[in-house]
Amino acid sequence: MALLITDDCINCDVCEPECPNEAIFLGPEIYQIDPNKCTECVGHFDEPQCVQVCPVACIPLNPQRLESRETLMQKYHRLVAQAKGDAGAAQALPPAALP
Repeated sequence: MALLITDDCINCDVCEPECPNEAIFLGPEIYQIDPNKCTECVGHFDEPQCVQVCPVACIPLNPQRLESRETLMQKYHRLVAQAKGDAGAAQALPPAALP
């Protein structure tokens, strides 16, 4: 299951830097979670870090995104592989030509 941030969010800014998958971002009014990147910290930590630091407890499970721990682990592996691929592609780019 992915997590979601409810309207109770006070925009305190503590959750975003805690997300190892960079799934949390500032939306038009409150912080939001990209369910395609949220693994509930599976693969990184035992507990979702955003939930641990949220002062108003506004980050429940998203009932629209019910995922098993196995599915979350598969998502984690996909995200890690994608990040490594992106890093490798960036290293392969030639330096920008200087004017």
